[in-house]
Amino acid sequence: MSYPEPLNRLVDQLKRLPGIGAKSAQRLAFHILKTPREDADRLCEAIRDVKERVTYCSICSNTTEVDPCIFCSADTRDRRVICVVEEPQNVTAIEKTRDFKGVYHVLMGALSPLQGIGPDELKIQALLARVAQGGVEEIILATNPNVEGEATALYLARLLKPLGVRVTRIAMGVPVGSDLEYADEVTMHKAMEGRREL
Repeated sequence: MSYPEPLNRLVDQLKRLPGIGAKSAQRLAFHILKTPREDADRLCEAIRDVKERVTYCSICSNTTEVDPCIFCSADTRDRRVICVVEEPQNVTAIEKTRDFKGVYHVLMGALSPLQGIGPDELKIQALLARVAQGGVEEIILATNPNVEGEATALYLARLLKPLGVRVTRIAMGVPVGSDLEYADEVTMHKAMEGRREL
């Protein structure tokens, strides 16, 4: 059964979003159709607002309304330490800890040759330029603990170490609140490797 053309267009556009398949797109489209007009208008306005007002920081590539972003422009942040993450949402996860006082660098992805993402598609040259300016003492590689994240961390470490900067990797292992019996061998290996003295 075919839907009216505007509804088909909406389903097609929603399918283009990451993680949204045909069924989810239909469900969302019908939800939007039956919600009050004001709610649909607010959704359209929020999308338009994001496209008009949110950009990427010219220094670290984090999302921001002002350039440079609040982290790069803050006098209280330690510019000697740069935490490298894959995506802007990773910055939020680290900030929740309230422990990190340095600055960030967002790569905008991870190396993934199968998906056509090589070094040139990431913000690696901008990171190297920041280090080359001097004053950076440590780079913390906080890429995801998966194949792409590990490959990206190793690649960056090879590029950064010759520049005379300390390169560290975030610890990985068994999450707090979980049972050891459920940990896979890679997670257990990382936990043992990252152990520290008490």
